[in-house]
Amino acid sequence: MEKNSKKDRKILMREHGIPNTFEFANLLDGSSVWSFEKFKKGFSVKIVRETPDKFELEFDLIGCNAALANAFRRILLSEVPTIAIEKVYMFNNTSIIQDEVLSHRLGLIPLKAHPKVLEWPAGEWKQDEVDQQSTLSFELKVTCKKNPQAPKDARRPSDIYLHHNVYSSDIKWVPLGEQHLLHPDGAKKFGPIHDDILIAKMRPGHEIHAQLYAVKGIGKDHAKFSPVATAAYRLLPDIEIVKEVTGEAAERLQSCFSPGVIDVKVSQGIKKAVVKDARYESCSRNFFRHDDLKDCIKLSRIADHFIFTVESVGALPSSTIFIEAVEVLKEKCKTFLSELEEIA
Repeated sequence: MEKNSKKDRKILMREHGIPNTFEFANLLDGSSVWSFEKFKKGFSVKIVRETPDKFELEFDLIGCNAALANAFRRILLSEVPTIAIEKVYMFNNTSIIQDEVLSHRLGLIPLKAHPKVLEWPAGEWKQDEVDQQSTLSFELKVTCKKNPQAPKDARRPSDIYLHHNVYSSDIKWVPLGEQHLLHPDGAKKFGPIHDDILIAKMRPGHEIHAQLYAVKGIGKDHAKFSPVATAAYRLLPDIEIVKEVTGEAAERLQSCFSPGVIDVKVSQGIKKAVVKDARYESCSRNFFRHDDLKDCIKLSRIADHFIFTVESVGALPSSTIFIEAVEVLKEKCKTFLSELEEIA
């Protein structure tokens, strides 16, 4: 049997602990000599699921180790650039929310502006030196008033007041310089991703008037620039029934795993447990609680098969974010190689 067969790539899971934790290196390629050609031959990416809005993506990374998978995860979280509100100039705020809290809430609202439309900010940012190439401007101006047409017996705030709720849809794009010429559809192109994000609640006499400036940044500087809500991976589970499980025990075994993992088939009036789909098992090891089942199942994970899940906040499709992460990693590798050459 070949060293890199699926059997040799399994990480066994016992009732307590993992017996072959320190064999990861040997499990992956069967030798201490690493080869790019060998890696390229065994590496693949398979798309498993993508939502219609393209904001959630599940794919498999096959033929790599945890270092590469974790590098992608960290880059997705903190080094793929996006655009977010960086500066808030408050002209008037008579609502019950303090200026600092309101500014923080505004900064966390995800924007649908593509990061490539802006350049990176150069030097210290100053309001009187706003650069249209690196900044997007927005305005928030809302005043709460009584509704003159409200019924006399009205009790709901939505009937009594006008603009008592301040939503992200109230944030409007204000072109800087010649941005209205560069982006004629900017009113639709730039702005909050979701229109129904509640920013504040007001009552008659309250007003919020602020100027907002958005720039390009990365999650390493502030979480508001992170393009993903979730970026996580796990090893592919593998379940093998080594002893036949029938009758009542089969149904008990099915209840020990996540829904859809174990199926109970009836043949000639006998119930029998079979593995239906091990992919979505959480590896909880609940079957070890049953003395008659613990020796019937061999539970493991595939050492070089990672199930990756990426959920975008909405500024970019998840697939685009992952491609951008690959480009970031490529640039890091080029920089590292160039430094090595200089040292040599």
